[in-house]
Amino acid sequence: PVTDGSRELHSLCAQLEFLLQFDLKEKKSFFGQRKDYWDFLCQGLARRRQEHEGIRFVTSLDKLKTPVGRGRAFLRYCLVHRQLAESLQLCLLDPESLREWYYARSPFLSPQRQAEILGSLYELDGITFHLAL
Repeated sequence: PVTDGSRELHSLCAQLEFLLQFDLKEKKSFFGQRKDYWDFLCQGLARRRQEHEGIRFVTSLDKLKTPVGRGRAFLRYCLVHRQLAESLQLCLLDPESLREWYYARSPFLSPQRQAEILGSLYELDGITFHLAL
């Protein structure tokens, strides 16, 4: 199993975060806080499901104060529960929402790149992650 001490884990998480932030449009909350991929994931999953267990878990963690911190915790949760590919795929189903959140260079706006990314993420479902949540 992959644990918190794994160098590969840190590299994977950094790459996932880079991918989710690449060409992300700058948005602000009502109170002026910058929105991040966490907000994109929350909105995308809210449109597709009643409630995502990972979103509920992360929002229950009082220590997390920023969207980036919540996003990182969500990625870790999804890796442990083998839900990362499915969760992202649900967020990518709405092209209008994607264009609302991402500029044209985002790989999420390319059907071919999107399929490649999701294919790679589904392969991660075969790996066991034992991470502190």
